[in-house]
This record gives sequence, structure tokens and C-alpha cells, in this order.
Amino acid sequence: MKKNGKTAKNVHTMTGPELVLHFWGNVWNHPHDHELIDDLMVEDFVITNAGKDIVGRENFKDWVKSILKVSNNFRLENLEIFESKDGSRVVSRWVCYGNNNGILGLPADNRPFSFTGIAIWEIRGNKLAHNWVERSVAFNEAGE
Repeated sequence: MKKNGKTAKNVHTMTGPELVLHFWGNVWNHPHDHELIDDLMVEDFVITNAGKDIVGRENFKDWVKSILKVSNNFRLENLEIFESKDGSRVVSRWVCYGNNNGILGLPADNRPFSFTGIAIWEIRGNKLAHNWVERSVAFNEAGE
């Protein structure tokens, strides 16, 4: 399999942390490969974000696309990642950056934004099955 001009490890042989990092690096970073979600997530994938569940890969893809529409230059940087002893959970601390194109319902002003978060992932059948996300958002002149 080729990804961004480089040969990537087969997703079916990746560890939990490798799956999450592959997702972060290729879906939330340019060129934002939404179709990769089909390879990485179970069909009944769930993300619990801001206390609400988004269920199913297609609904999740639509949600990702909606976030990317309201943010220019969106990118995600993983800060730390580790997994449970049995490999069924992966935890990642991360930070996202971009420019406001209407994110959080704000008027689009292309102002820099960033937010940090923690994601807890369930790994099932060597795929991403559930993601619980907690995040904070900060808007300032430096985008930090």
C-alpha cells in the first residue's frame, strides 16, 4: 500500500498505536484521506465527542469532512501515545491547529486556532472501534 508517496505497513498488521497514528497522520493531515476510514474503522465505528455519539463509518466520514470545511490548514500533531497491556485501548494526547473558517459556529475570519485533546480508542479485530474524545479549544492571536 502506498500513502503520501511512501510504502505504508498493511493496516491489518499494525499495532493499536500504529493504527491511531496512521489515522492521525493521513485523515486529519493533508491530503485528508477520508477513504482511509473504511480500512481503519469497523463498520459500526462510534466516536463520542462532546458527549454525543456519531455512529457508523459513513456518518463519521461526513463529520470529519464537516470539520475540515470550517477550518483551513487543519493539522493534528500527536504528543504522546500508549496502549493498555492487553492492546484493547490506546490513549493519545494531541493538538490540532488551523485557521477559522466558521469552526464552532464562529464567523469565518481565518484567525489561527488550536485545541488540545485526549482520545481513548477501543481496538477490536485490529481496527479502530470506538473513540472517546475530550478537548479544549483556544483562540488567540498567535494560534497557540
